[in-house]
Amino acid sequence: MNLLHSNQKTRVGLVQINNSFSGQNYLPYSLGMLQAYAQKHVANVNQYQFLNPIYARENIATIARNLEGSSIVFFSTYVWNFRISLAIAKTLKQINSKTLIVFGGPQVPDRIEGFLEKYNFIDLVCHGEGEQVFASILNQGINRLYEKDFEGIPSISYLNCEGIRISHPRASRLKDLNQIPSPFLEGVFESLIAANPQKRWIGTWETNRGCPFSCTFCDWGSATQSRLFQFDMERIYREAEWFAQKKIEHIFCADANFGILSRDYDIAAYLAEVRKKYGYPTGINFQNTKNATERAYKIQKLLSDVGLNKGVTLSLQSIDPVTLKNIRRDNISTDFYQELQRRFTRDRVETYTDMILGLPGETYKSFCQGIATLIENGQHNRIQFNNLSILPNAPMADPQYIETHGIETVQTKIINMHGVIENFDEEADEMQELVVATKTCPREDWVKMRASGWMVNFMYFNKILQIPLLLLHKNFDIRMQELLGLFTDGSLKNYPILGEIRQFFYEKAKDIQQGGTEYCPSKEWLNIYWPADEYILIQLCVGDKLVAFYKEAEAILNGFLQENFTNIPKDFLKESLFLNKSLLKLPFQTEDLKLKLFYNIWEAYQAAKASEMIVIEEQKSFYHIDRTTHRWNDWKSWFREVIWWGNKKGAYLYTNTTVEPQLAGHY
Repeated sequence: MNLLHSNQKTRVGLVQINNSFSGQNYLPYSLGMLQAYAQKHVANVNQYQFLNPIYARENIATIARNLEGSSIVFFSTYVWNFRISLAIAKTLKQINSKTLIVFGGPQVPDRIEGFLEKYNFIDLVCHGEGEQVFASILNQGINRLYEKDFEGIPSISYLNCEGIRISHPRASRLKDLNQIPSPFLEGVFESLIAANPQKRWIGTWETNRGCPFSCTFCDWGSATQSRLFQFDMERIYREAEWFAQKKIEHIFCADANFGILSRDYDIAAYLAEVRKKYGYPTGINFQNTKNATERAYKIQKLLSDVGLNKGVTLSLQSIDPVTLKNIRRDNISTDFYQELQRRFTRDRVETYTDMILGLPGETYKSFCQGIATLIENGQHNRIQFNNLSILPNAPMADPQYIETHGIETVQTKIINMHGVIENFDEEADEMQELVVATKTCPREDWVKMRASGWMVNFMYFNKILQIPLLLLHKNFDIRMQELLGLFTDGSLKNYPILGEIRQFFYEKAKDIQQGGTEYCPSKEWLNIYWPADEYILIQLCVGDKLVAFYKEAEAILNGFLQENFTNIPKDFLKESLFLNKSLLKLPFQTEDLKLKLFYNIWEAYQAAKASEMIVIEEQKSFYHIDRTTHRWNDWKSWFREVIWWGNKKGAYLYTNTTVEPQLAGHY
């Protein structure tokens, strides 16, 4: 369609594709901000018709048909939607060569050399904050844009008519964020919501922009150029009300350091009141500030008390000093995280700790020491071991940085944890640059590191052996690293089930290193991708191998204790293993269980989890295990409600609190 001389409105296509999580979809927030800004600041905005944005993955031909007739199409891109965005853009250009294609977002590289030449169907790319650039492009008018007259548009790169790459100077950041109207309050999403009445939405929320830190694996600080700017409080409060009135269940806060400002507690308190008033939202996820211990604690405790916090994230990444210096986090105190962990453990607030696997400077030894330290300091719910990937605008992507630290990468398909195995993704699989070796962690050590992370999750955080391991450490002063090392590094020659488990983890790690997926697909088990440790737990239970597994675990621990620690009370290990096995949530249970033990194991375990101490004593102890209040009468419901939904809080034992549905792919 040639609109050069048409009196019709110019159709503007908008594409910000996010993955759908457990039947819920993100509102396309970035595009909403662009449109809201343009509607206020573009002089000729009435000449444009903004189409409902493309927000979810579909067949490429279907998406192209929905964008048909657009004179200009804007794509907001990140690692999870880059390749499908490219495929859509190329298809649109083939349908109508005059369609203007504009790419923005974090996936557009600052190091632009070769990018436009490779993807020559892209007319313009935008760098940095998008609102001013978006408005400048529209202010230019479609006729001048068709003629490749991009004069005066800041923060863009393009190939001119001679194929020469041109880059315009960056626009200054918006210091007054209130120049950007709220897309929620201005009704930008009303048409989209009305057109999809059966959809459930996830909200993205900004209260400020900026990040004073410059972690090398992250493009947040570089993208926002450090300085912090704020949206005003009235807007933030009204947006909180909007989420509740629209019955938005989950909010993901896009602030890099929520809690860094004193006013952030007031925002959390207001959201808590909104939750009490409306019943929505039901949960919020955000990145904690890195150093403000007291405020971060109070905010998280407040949200936990009203049910908005589904688990406190402690994004530690590493505790090794050399590694922290290499990734520019040595200005972030690890004592901050350790103190938060102690406080939340004391208050029985669930946390989970993020660690990034394979960071420059990390060795296999420092990695294992870090895991043991975190457990000893009170982390008993979950350590999430995230594989390191390189983002295009992160400092780590600098070729000199890669060479200095001997970083080796492989391209792997991006798969969401617990994500559905879908067919149409094969049209444009999203890929990532996954780090599989560094100078301090050669390829064979990376495999050991990855396999050991799964083994620790399987044994300790999936609660298979947590009771005996924690009590042996806490009550008998045995180093956690020694106990974990029996299974991650010890000889398993005489233990076939344990040996098979560890070998599976090693083979899966090698597969990833060769470009395989990070998770294990199972069409039989809910048709989703499982973390390797959960996959093995399911296999152990479905295959009726639990009894044999516990016999092997008892044998290996008994041998270790007899050789090194002769003061362990007789039968203590047998009883702690028996209690652990009895507490494990399993399907097809029809009766409660009454146990008689000869040690106060349960009381000592509960105290140890709260970083307290109860002496192990020989005394008759009677326990009632409630196996019937929550029952699973088929494997599928057990897969979903115990293994999947219980993951974040490690709620695999009968005495844990009731778990709630979790979103696929999310921590």
